[in-house]
Amino acid sequence: MLGQGFVSAAAIAASVLFVLSLGGLSNQEKAKRAVWYGIVGMAVAVLFTAFGPGIGNYWLMIPMIVIGSVIGWKVAKQVAMTEMPQLVAALHSFVGLAAVFVAWNADLERRRVLAAQALDTAHQEFSAFAALVATKAPDELTFLQLEVVFAIFIGAVTFTGSVIAFGKLAGKVDGKPQKLPGGHLLNAGAAAICLLLAVLYLNGAGFWTLLLLAALSFFIGWHLIMGIGGADMPVVVSMLNSYSGWAAAAIGFTLSNDLLIVTGALVGSSGAILSYIMCKAMNRNFVSVILGGFGGTQGPAAEIEGEQVAIDAAGVASTLNNADSVVIVPGYGMAVAQAQNAVSELVRKLRAAGKEVRFAIHPVAGRLPGHMNVLLAEARVPYDIVLEMDEINDDFPKTDVVIVIGSNDIVNPAAQDDPNSPIAGMPVLEVWKSSVVFVCKRGQGTGYSGIENPLFYKENTRMFYGDARESIDSLLSLID
Repeated sequence: MLGQGFVSAAAIAASVLFVLSLGGLSNQEKAKRAVWYGIVGMAVAVLFTAFGPGIGNYWLMIPMIVIGSVIGWKVAKQVAMTEMPQLVAALHSFVGLAAVFVAWNADLERRRVLAAQALDTAHQEFSAFAALVATKAPDELTFLQLEVVFAIFIGAVTFTGSVIAFGKLAGKVDGKPQKLPGGHLLNAGAAAICLLLAVLYLNGAGFWTLLLLAALSFFIGWHLIMGIGGADMPVVVSMLNSYSGWAAAAIGFTLSNDLLIVTGALVGSSGAILSYIMCKAMNRNFVSVILGGFGGTQGPAAEIEGEQVAIDAAGVASTLNNADSVVIVPGYGMAVAQAQNAVSELVRKLRAAGKEVRFAIHPVAGRLPGHMNVLLAEARVPYDIVLEMDEINDDFPKTDVVIVIGSNDIVNPAAQDDPNSPIAGMPVLEVWKSSVVFVCKRGQGTGYSGIENPLFYKENTRMFYGDARESIDSLLSLID
């Protein structure tokens, strides 16, 4: 068993590694090394915590660590990049549920220690967390109770919210906003009752208050995310990431675990910052995101005139051969079709022919922040031609050809032209200002978010129907 000094030193080392990991993930070239910083940091944290002072029951702990590690390894190996957003949402739910269980257990241990002290058996030896509780003064125990309440509330909201986010991302739950009659009033009422239960608990009420608090918090998490439309799921995933971090930090305070506090605070704050950045990218109000219930229609949508005009591979290739500048806009459809390698090969051939080729990445492209960047990096697309929306949006009027692969909302002119659109006011890639737009799409549907796109009906737009990978592959032999 390791001494407290070793555990504290390991906590500092792991915290530094986590900070280095987050910092490195902001740069594509350093991202792989940054991931290893995080892996090593977590390994150090688990190892030194498991063998720290007062820890026992290794006969149960070690098999659970091994089983959990094997399951995690197998799931991660089997999950494709297209399913990564729902995997992240599912993992967030585990953090939330863990926070609830730890908080419940912490209160049971508090009650056990207080009962022993009341019977004047405080001389008995306690282990692990109970030993820590036995040393706390009355005001410290009150603070522990506050930590328990917070951990249960935020953990339960995170759990059910993440489960619903997983369902919507996986297509198992309808992506349209759905709320019970009463809407936000139900959430407000449930939150008010949670506050009342917390007051009762702090004034000596039984364990039943924490059970009811968790049940109501589970409802709030479920109802909040059910009320958010599929178009806004990237923000929801980021927001739940922040919630899971604060839940972990609450557990850290409860267990007096400095490393868990630091780690939770890093995750919570970085998730909140990312949520804010994404809200700006979608022109959403940050408070509205937290409260839920956006992403629905605002009124009757504007009528769309014209028709979708299809084009074949030969027509697309002919235009590309005559173009000087090409911009590719990837979306979730590229991920579904696993077309990134075919796109990378197309880019290589176009650049070899002397054409300027760049990528335009919207902050919420795909269903997870950075989703498209990861796919393109996986396909070895050069980093210097992958540009963010703000860097490239002004260049579309000077662009000969834009190829949109599986994107809908991020290239939708209704965001600017239709005040009743669910995405009204959202900054979008203004691809329609280019000379020609080719939209690579499976069919004429509205896509995941269910929002119609006037871009598909514009005179300079041609619909290149079919599976994205097969469509791009069909172009490769036709490029001069």
